[in-house]
Amino acid sequence: MQLKIMTFNLRVHVESDGDNAWPNRTQAVAGTIRKHDPDIIGIQEGLHAMLADLEQLLPEYAWIGEGRDGGTEGEYSAIFYKRDKWEVVENGNFSLSEKPEQLGVKSWNSSHARMCTWVTLRSGTGDQLAMFNTHLDHISEEAQLKGMELIRERMRNLRARTGLPIVLTGDFNVIPEHEAVAGLEREGYLNVYSVFREANREVGGTVHHFKGGESGETIDYIFLTPDWRIHSVVIDRERHEGRYPSDHYPVVAAVSLR
Repeated sequence: MQLKIMTFNLRVHVESDGDNAWPNRTQAVAGTIRKHDPDIIGIQEGLHAMLADLEQLLPEYAWIGEGRDGGTEGEYSAIFYKRDKWEVVENGNFSLSEKPEQLGVKSWNSSHARMCTWVTLRSGTGDQLAMFNTHLDHISEEAQLKGMELIRERMRNLRARTGLPIVLTGDFNVIPEHEAVAGLEREGYLNVYSVFREANREVGGTVHHFKGGESGETIDYIFLTPDWRIHSVVIDRERHEGRYPSDHYPVVAAVSLR
């Protein structure tokens, strides 16, 4: 099984962004997604109305998820998938908190309620995978570490129950040396940026605040269980019709099962 995986922080709609506010970027986001044609996408910072906009522009995709404050409230960590290729087997959401079954809960000095959305998918040819998508807190290191510990536990449990290969996408809000990243690597998860290291290339920044350029922090990630082989990784730093689609660059990995 070969597929393309994208992680993409959309930048939540903020009117004070002016020319870079969501209504002016919607077409650019959809165009960037169409350009890469990913099979599955982990979205961060998407409000319900933003996801509805993309649903209209990208009818080839379906999506699952809830707002981090419950129902349609708050930012989503939604998962988009090609509707003609995949069907949902099971899915769910949990908060990154001491009450994971309740969305909208803040714990561990988190600045906002944080969450993770997950899904297991089956293709028409019978291939299956599981995907988790999240957005860690940007302030509290305790929340970053304990949130990722909870995600690792949930992935470990799902893998023990199903044996499925797993994909984890997200805006972790931490640099590659951080323990939230290092812990995943120690547990055997593959960081797609290893392709850059093997080629002696710098990864560069994935967040740019609508300024562009390659400098800055690497905070957007794709991780995989060892079942996968990584063929290529692209951090798309291009404008779409003269406009940056978001203040984060989308990251796209081409992978296959071993």
